[in-house]
Amino acid sequence: MEETKKNGFHDYSFSEPANYHIKIQGRVVESWWDRLGDMEIQIHENPGGETYSVLTGRLNDQAALSGILNSLYELHHVVLEVQIVKDNKEE
Repeated sequence: MEETKKNGFHDYSFSEPANYHIKIQGRVVESWWDRLGDMEIQIHENPGGETYSVLTGRLNDQAALSGILNSLYELHHVVLEVQIVKDNKEE
């Protein structure tokens, strides 16, 4: 994926693969993991006892991202953050 910077933002393509981190409130129940594709799921707990999950993975395009977000919505998870991340292999 070739990218350039415009106004401080990377120029990512709508229809190109990209790596994402999606942070959600709570814990994704293991029986629902198959609905989230090949995303790696890590469960974290803050010192205050609040649990959150981070889904990390490469998605083919933003339609695939939308599918993941729709699944999280159907599972009643609050999405805290969605971040596109640079793939170190592309440098």
